[in-house]
Amino acid sequence: MTKPATPDLRIGAVTGTVPWVLSGRSAAGLRAQAARLLARLDPGPAGAAEAAPLADVGRSLVAAGAAGEHRAVVIGRDRAELLDGVRALAEERPAPHVITGRAPRRPQGGTRPVFVFPGQGTQWAGMALALLDASPVFADAVRDCEKALSPYLNWSLEDVLRGVPGTPPLDQVDVVQPVLFSMMVSLARLWRRFGVEPGAAVGHSQGEIAAAHVAGALSLDDAARIVALRSQALTKIRGRGEMLTVLAPGDQVRAMLADWEGALSVAAVNGPATITVSGDVSAMADFGAALRAARMMRWRVPGVDFAAHSPHVEDLRETLLDLAASVRPQPGAVPFYSTVTGRRLDTEGLDAEYWYRNLRQTVRFDDAVRSLVADGHEVFVECSAQPVLTVGMQDIVEELGRSAALMATLRNEDGGAARFLAALAEAYVHGVAVDWTAAFA
Repeated sequence: MTKPATPDLRIGAVTGTVPWVLSGRSAAGLRAQAARLLARLDPGPAGAAEAAPLADVGRSLVAAGAAGEHRAVVIGRDRAELLDGVRALAEERPAPHVITGRAPRRPQGGTRPVFVFPGQGTQWAGMALALLDASPVFADAVRDCEKALSPYLNWSLEDVLRGVPGTPPLDQVDVVQPVLFSMMVSLARLWRRFGVEPGAAVGHSQGEIAAAHVAGALSLDDAARIVALRSQALTKIRGRGEMLTVLAPGDQVRAMLADWEGALSVAAVNGPATITVSGDVSAMADFGAALRAARMMRWRVPGVDFAAHSPHVEDLRETLLDLAASVRPQPGAVPFYSTVTGRRLDTEGLDAEYWYRNLRQTVRFDDAVRSLVADGHEVFVECSAQPVLTVGMQDIVEELGRSAALMATLRNEDGGAARFLAALAEAYVHGVAVDWTAAFA
């Protein structure tokens, strides 16, 4: 039997990568801890290196005591990578696999971040492959989503994520939306496995379905029903519309849209200068030409050939009300901030009419984020395959004269265990309480 190349890395909620967590009461104390660790594990030719398995070293660091204000996490796939990171930390040099920061003073228990769930446009080929193989927690969550979705789909979720030949492509709305819902829910479960509980949840368009489930308002079965049947309803208006994001202030975009009144409308306000427009194909072509002439930055929403959040959706009203009629929302355990109303919402109001409004009305993401900031939230985690909302959120926070930590979970072409652990580390150094023992349990 062939022995695994790195047997001590196959541990915990993610495998193949190890975090070493260090901290100190001061920057000097943090460097000193790194130097002591380096002396133990890589003393040079004059001394004997401690030969402890990498996971055991990580476990002992976590068990050493309470986290200091100055924090660092070294992430590595092998001994050399981890030691290089510790050496860089001891020498006060930056390194790509070392995350450092100074956590703000918080009440016992640390900061609870806002979990942010985007709409369509975060997909990329192979986005789940690495975590499906590296994280039993993530893989189990995907399978739970597949079970909940299976009454409404005639294809396999995991096969689509793995790119199995013959499976439907991600450019179909009735495929990509259930897939992205499953990605978001599964990533949220992985965050929670590491002890990171959301202080609030907010979703953008279809992301509200995942947010409602994570907040405890919708069962997984109800959420899966809504996302699957909603996406299938959207196929009835495919080919008639498009959606375009424009980097410009809302007032400027609305003034330009006056020339296409009735054909184009504001679909989403994602920040002070990030606006999505939705509407008829021919009108959008003319609008795009006007934007080009004005040298305004814009891009089509990927994989969208329909006009969500526009009058086109009114043709689907009865279908949408019917598909959500059996849904029974519950009081959420996590505060839910609505992008339909732009403020915190009692989740028992997430009835069929709400889910119609979710698809028909303008997405008030800007207003919802302002409400979150006003209520004291300062750390935001985008639970998605790549970040698409952080630019708008940063603009909102800066316009308000506040500060906030905004972080992605995965990134385009970077979706493995190392990237997820880096996201955890970014949260940790910003004061979020992380249960690092999950990496070694």
